[in-house]
Amino acid sequence: MAAREPKKHEMPVQKPEVRAHNFEEVALGYTAEIAAAEAQRCLGCKNRPCTQGCPVNIDIPEFISHLKNGDVEGAYDVITKSSSLPAVCGRVCPQENQCEKECTLKVKLGIDPVGIGRLERFVADTHRQNKTGAAARPQPNGHKVAVIGSGPSGLTCAGDLAKNGCAVTVFEALHTAGGVLVYGIPEFRLPKSIVADEVETLKELGVEIMTDVVIGRTLTVDELFEQGYEAVFIGSGAGLPNFMNIPGESLSGVYSANEFLTRSNLMKAYRSDSHTPIMKGGNVAVVGGGNVAMDAARTALRLGADKVYIIYRRSMEEMPARKEEVEHAEEEGIDFRVLCNPVEILGYKNENDPRDPKNGTVRAIRCIRTELGEPDERGRRSPHDVEGSEFELDVDTVIMAIGTSPNPLIKSTTDGLEVNRRGGIIVNECGLTTRENVYAGGDAVTGAATVISAMGAGKTAAKAIHEALSSR
Repeated sequence: MAAREPKKHEMPVQKPEVRAHNFEEVALGYTAEIAAAEAQRCLGCKNRPCTQGCPVNIDIPEFISHLKNGDVEGAYDVITKSSSLPAVCGRVCPQENQCEKECTLKVKLGIDPVGIGRLERFVADTHRQNKTGAAARPQPNGHKVAVIGSGPSGLTCAGDLAKNGCAVTVFEALHTAGGVLVYGIPEFRLPKSIVADEVETLKELGVEIMTDVVIGRTLTVDELFEQGYEAVFIGSGAGLPNFMNIPGESLSGVYSANEFLTRSNLMKAYRSDSHTPIMKGGNVAVVGGGNVAMDAARTALRLGADKVYIIYRRSMEEMPARKEEVEHAEEEGIDFRVLCNPVEILGYKNENDPRDPKNGTVRAIRCIRTELGEPDERGRRSPHDVEGSEFELDVDTVIMAIGTSPNPLIKSTTDGLEVNRRGGIIVNECGLTTRENVYAGGDAVTGAATVISAMGAGKTAAKAIHEALSSR
């Protein structure tokens, strides 16, 4: 076995002191020269462990083989046989916990895995820059399918069905297609032009996108069947924010991360000429330790916050956010207060002037220090409060980033659709719900999870729908 470079090639990025004040993409992408050098690190394993680690089963050694030969379009063709959103996945997938985790370089040789995600991004971006014509439309097969939600699971399901010749209509509640890709992930991590281009590629395949349609209000699932759709896929996501139910959460200046990021991303509050109201300036506390918490904290910083804290009840080692996102946040000056848990949000009250406009606004957050107990059966260490360790942080804004749940609207308007105790739609291994010809996947089933796992669910359901329709 030939020796390989022990380190993956670094991704060029904006300098922290520059990027902390703009919304331009942080990671700048591989150049052709860097991509070629990184591709050479791949061993081309015959058993393809990296592919087995990919939720949408991209033939990774095959696409990298094309790159080694300088055939970017061939690499793109391999990727898009399995993925409808390659430019998105190359940016936001947690490759370190999936394909790259299984890379032989890491597992057998103990060195850095191949930069699979970075290579996927390079291929997708190069294709996009050099694209000259529309994608070819498959021959229609006569079947008609409705997809609810244009997030990663819905777009993947729609794309796979369209490639098989189905007439697919995607119904999106918001005014822009993309779901969490446009309302949840900031511009500096995933430019909205990238999402728009991926959506356009699906339209070229024949997918129809209908925005401003709220299923459960504008139309029901039953009405979709009445309109001639033979199957329905529910990929409506998990847009219902969770809160801690501590005192002070109703104060002005307390946001859910969903609301805060939607205002900035979808409603363009980050633009200097925007009229969308949002926090700008002051001190900000973000509660949570996942990718959404990192996104909210880094967005607040770019909007002009003087100081941004991340408050997380476990340690840095237990933090679920991607390592890269945590490192970027640290480099940008985000203050991590780990082993701390909020117990109350404190409000401003001017006893002498009840008309003071600051009355009822956030002035501080009270926290208690925590320590970790022994690992449970999953290896997770639960935090316990340290008695008498309360302290306060002076803040003007609090953003709760502690997870989301599926919206109950579709369940409440669809007879026979069962959900679990957390509101997730119950499905079998093929994505079929308890309602005949109704499938579901992504966050609407699992609660908030990764983009790529939602895509995998959309892919699984599309295969099942196609097989079911083909047997009729």
